[in-house]
Amino acid sequence: MYIHIGNDRLVLSKDIIGIFDIEKTTASPVTREYLRAAALRSCEISCTDQLPRSFVVTFDRKQLDEKVYISRVSSATIGSRSNGGNEENE
Repeated sequence: MYIHIGNDRLVLSKDIIGIFDIEKTTASPVTREYLRAAALRSCEISCTDQLPRSFVVTFDRKQLDEKVYISRVSSATIGSRSNGGNEENE
């Protein structure tokens, strides 16, 4: 199943490793370093021109390809979409 993560960008739900709230997680220097390193490796993809609210980490096992998508959509909304809109699956 494909999940819409903002700005006409879709990702395969089976490739999602994590969905993170950008405000809460970037308080950690480890997360800030991870995002900086992802940008340097050119695996960071921005899905917004506005203030980002979340980031989604994916990994394509066939191509051994990691991507970090920066999104304006909240992590709660993306999480709900990945669960088929059923909050009880969280």
